[in-house]
Amino acid sequence: MRDYQSIASAPYDEDCVSVNPQGDYHQAMQDECRRFLELIRKKLGPEPPGAHLAIKSCPHDFGAYYEVVCWYDDDNQEAADYALRCESDAPLTWNDDKRLVVVKATESR
Repeated sequence: MRDYQSIASAPYDEDCVSVNPQGDYHQAMQDECRRFLELIRKKLGPEPPGAHLAIKSCPHDFGAYYEVVCWYDDDNQEAADYALRCESDAPLTWNDDKRLVVVKATESR
């Protein structure tokens, strides 16, 4: 089944574009999400088959806001693991782009 993991609209230790019912924040928030999405790919690597990073519009009392999500097939363990890593290992700042290496568990014989 297809599911998604919410990540954020920007790195956790950075300020982000805020929903502003009086202004036109949509383009700035979408641009910020695109930048964050690319930073996640740079740090965690490209999505495996069954996973896809995207920008999702979410309803809010003051208008829509946008966030980066990782869509994944929950029947695909590699895709589900990647989605969870996107949330847990997402960049903390705009400069946090050092590539993380994933060490996969091997079966003992």
